[in-house]
Amino acid sequence: MGEGVQRRRVEAGERYDVFHTACPARDVVDHVTSRWGIWVLISLRKGGLRFYELRESIQGISEKMLAQTLRLLVQDGLVWREVEPTTPPQVTYGLTEFGREVGEPLTVLFDRITRHMAERDAA
Repeated sequence: MGEGVQRRRVEAGERYDVFHTACPARDVVDHVTSRWGIWVLISLRKGGLRFYELRESIQGISEKMLAQTLRLLVQDGLVWREVEPTTPPQVTYGLTEFGREVGEPLTVLFDRITRHMAERDAA
């Protein structure tokens, strides 16, 4: 193992070093801050949405990219996925507690930016 590569188990209370390329937390940061990850988290902030509702709320995202982004965010524990056994199956997505914690500062950032833009345009 190379020096500085984070492969050891991190104890409770310790933090991962996301500046190391092998840090597992770095993947989560990459998924959250990806082009579509942030929009999925912001769109789900008010509650669960079905796949097509989520796609309609994020203009410009393809079904393929939404599915890939959701798959990663579910694997990371940020988003939950519930499948209703109907024909066709209805799938609903929402934020986990971890997803709400991560999404909160993103929502604050989003609100600050949109408020600033409105003030700037009004001036």
